Amino acid sequence: MPAPRQDATGGPVIRVARLSKTYSARVVDGVDWSLRRGRVHALLGGNGSGKSTLLKMLAGVVTPDAGGEIEVAGTTFASEEYGPAAAARGGLRFVHQDLGLVDELSLADNFALASGYPRTAWRSIDRRALERRVAAQLQRSGLDFDPRMPAAGLRPTERALVAIARALEGIEAGEATLVLDEPTASLPVDEVEHLLSSIAALRDTGHSVVFVSHRMSEVMAIADDVTVLRDGHVVGSGAREDFTEADLVELIAGHAVGGPASGIHPVREVSSTVALTAHDVTAGGLRDVSLELRAGEIVAVAGLMGSGRSTLLRALFGDVPRDGEVTVHDVPLRAGRTTDAVAAGLALVPEDRLREAAFVDRPVWENLSAVVLRRYRRGPWLSGRAERRDAPEVMRDFSVRAPGPDVVLGALSGGNQQKVVIARWMRAAPRVLLLDEPTQGVDAVARDEIHGFIRAAAAAGTAVLVVSSDIDELAALGERAVVLHEGRLVRHLGPDDMRRDVLAAAIHDGGGSSPASRTAREGASL
Repeated sequence: MPAPRQDATGGPVIRVARLSKTYSARVVDGVDWSLRRGRVHALLGGNGSGKSTLLKMLAGVVTPDAGGEIEVAGTTFASEEYGPAAAARGGLRFVHQDLGLVDELSLADNFALASGYPRTAWRSIDRRALERRVAAQLQRSGLDFDPRMPAAGLRPTERALVAIARALEGIEAGEATLVLDEPTASLPVDEVEHLLSSIAALRDTGHSVVFVSHRMSEVMAIADDVTVLRDGHVVGSGAREDFTEADLVELIAGHAVGGPASGIHPVREVSSTVALTAHDVTAGGLRDVSLELRAGEIVAVAGLMGSGRSTLLRALFGDVPRDGEVTVHDVPLRAGRTTDAVAAGLALVPEDRLREAAFVDRPVWENLSAVVLRRYRRGPWLSGRAERRDAPEVMRDFSVRAPGPDVVLGALSGGNQQKVVIARWMRAAPRVLLLDEPTQGVDAVARDEIHGFIRAAAAAGTAVLVVSSDIDELAALGERAVVLHEGRLVRHLGPDDMRRDVLAAAIHDGGGSSPASRTAREGASL
């Protein structure tokens, strides 16, 4: 990963003073902050710390409280008078958490929503020119997509890459500031390194970057400066080299928490009971994958984007058509029947929480009870009163921070939404837990808590199969790993191989013959 720049390069390109935002409560409170020209500045904080609100105020899409100032590219505005036009004139380019892609529109139209439509001499939209322009930008960003395809056809990782490419369109035409709100949250390791290299190149040509990430390794690798927000206040700011990773995590949390993953796992007795068996499973691009999970163990699934990681989990859960055999505690599962999987004790936490797991417009208590509704049946009816009654205890057990069980799930931070989704399945005491990117887009504190829930489930006898694009997470959680490459299971890694260097080599080598790969194969054990 590229090293941070060590030299200062001039005055601020963005400066805010006394910036606040109040909804029912004050979520950003008197923030003073600046971004120096030609620097990568990491903006850090837990979910709900005020980071996203601060960025939205910089974009002009959220109006700050009166009494503050925002200075962009040398022009100072009263906070309440600042808007999107001022941000655009100041050269600010944004990629927000929600990405702002319209599923029903083509990629070309999604680009045009941000940069405008080219016109013919007769003032009609020149679609050919638009599609050529977008195709060229996608190609510059390393994306091989047809600009006519709808955004709905993109996977979450691809959506993030397209949104970043859209923000970068035309950036070479002059000095600009790129604001990235968790751009790497859904990216696999190879794409993360590519993106960080691109960010470093932008910085080195004089552009400025605001970088938000929950992955401390990325911050340590790319940031020149850091600022930490907690509860709407700045609690730490300065040059990145003045902080250790542990310092930053402690500032984010407000107290000391577990340090970075060492990849060293204590010796733990695992049951000999086989919880799940897959034999010659074929689905989509997945080909003839066979594996076993024992009760109480955590097995990591490693591989690049497109390797078949998510397809494997969905095939086991019955969410996609498959060939091959899957059994749970010796009970065969019929292909394509998720009801059979749930009845047998399988649980799936999918990669795309908002689209596939969270009922964002329903209250927390409804989300928590969605898979245990039989507990609340009273004849032909459901007892909503009983569901509400039980919800606060579940929220406490899973550290869900919310005003109460009646708040809609969409009002919670991403980390708290994810904890609700995980708690929902944990209430059903699953025998096998399938986790696809379990801490994607959550802060360091929520990540630590979620890892604790996963380990507690394994200690209670649940077999866990976890997919993650974050190698540190695989090393932290996995007691062994399977490596997928182009839809095939190419390697097993044993407990001694659950280290970042071995995992990275295995993922990138794809079953090849590098020394690291040979070490991984020779050390593998089931």
